[in-house]
Amino acid sequence: MAYGEKVYKVRNGKQTKQFTWRCKYKLANGKYGTEPGFPTKKKAEEWGEEQEAAIRAGRWIDPALQRMHFGEFARKWMKAKPKRGNTVGKRWNLLEQHILPTWEHTPMIAINWFDVDAWQQGLSCDETTAGHAVSLMSSILTGAVDAKHLSVNPLYARRRTRAAAGMAGASQKKKDEEKWAPPEVVLQMAQRLGPAIGLHVIATAFTGLGWGEGAGLHRDNVLRTRRQAYDGGWFECPVIRVDEEVGELVEYEGRDEEGNKTGMVHRLEPPKNGTRGRDIDVPPFLTELLRYHLADWPHEYVFCTPSGKWWRRSNFTRAHIRPAADGREALPTVKGHQPRPAWDPIMPGLTMRALRHTHDTYQEQIGVRPALMFEQAGHKRPGIKAVYQHPTPAMRQERLDGLQEIYERAMHNLKWRTLWGRVDLKKAPRGVDLPNISQTINRDHGRAA
Repeated sequence: MAYGEKVYKVRNGKQTKQFTWRCKYKLANGKYGTEPGFPTKKKAEEWGEEQEAAIRAGRWIDPALQRMHFGEFARKWMKAKPKRGNTVGKRWNLLEQHILPTWEHTPMIAINWFDVDAWQQGLSCDETTAGHAVSLMSSILTGAVDAKHLSVNPLYARRRTRAAAGMAGASQKKKDEEKWAPPEVVLQMAQRLGPAIGLHVIATAFTGLGWGEGAGLHRDNVLRTRRQAYDGGWFECPVIRVDEEVGELVEYEGRDEEGNKTGMVHRLEPPKNGTRGRDIDVPPFLTELLRYHLADWPHEYVFCTPSGKWWRRSNFTRAHIRPAADGREALPTVKGHQPRPAWDPIMPGLTMRALRHTHDTYQEQIGVRPALMFEQAGHKRPGIKAVYQHPTPAMRQERLDGLQEIYERAMHNLKWRTLWGRVDLKKAPRGVDLPNISQTINRDHGRAA
């Protein structure tokens, strides 16, 4: 049974007459735990009886663990919750830049929603990053509950307060993220950037490849064949495969188990979720362009640098996407650099992310069925329809025809017949056996029918 005992204060090495009460209570293993700092014997005993009742009920939390500093448990949690390398890097950045400067030495039992909500409103980062910081804190505190360091997570299912300025900024960012590119813009960007980089732009807009999926695309996964039984025959079409094991190129600041930086990491990893590993049906015009590209591209990765190395996203964006979309000034001949002409803006602010959005926008425009739309974009479809509805060859052909029509109409509007002055879609280059893919698909489809 819990009981209280006096604890005399000491001043200058001598015991004084002042005292507080310390509770002693029996633990599950038969030993006694202690908790100091009570003003009266009765309060000490009441607290101890509550602990013993919780121990008997199996819901007791050690007060010493509840007082563990948030930073100490956060490092313990990071070790126990390994994720994809990029995710780990992002989590450490959130911890070091935003969370730990305020909360590292705070006992976990002292954390409450009022203080956290006030803190996140004052962060200097954007609204999305603030939300990620709060979400990570909540995940760590949920881990503390699971580890029996806390009885409840005070942040669970709470809605953040957003300042009016922050909401306006979030609204503007949302508008920026919702950009999509008309097909004429996609083709103009591609023409300006040249065959290798320009094809990456087209492939992103017409297949929905994410940045890491395109930058890490191996030539062995390009123009594979989908073959499905259909109407007494076979439906076949070329596909780009996003490999389930090494389908995404990731770039992040490496960390060891203690969170110490180990240098920049650039490597292939599995896609970030199960639905992103997929086969993407390729429309006829893009099939031809990819075959031309593979015929004279000497490297194993389809959209790598001219020297065969993986692109760093920041370099790719700064050197190519930004000047192509935003425009640039003319540059005269200088040592080590050829002269370059001025470029007028085509679509300022356009990004590779927006080009991925563009693909899903095209799918909606041409009425791609949801079962196929979610599959091709690599999105998880919600609801029971995801279980009962599946893509059919007829749906696939309808999508391919729609994307082909978008491309052909854009070429007509631009009054173009070729891209880059080197690819005539009616005639294969010397030494390359290149049938008309659209005719092949239609002929096979017709025979199957």
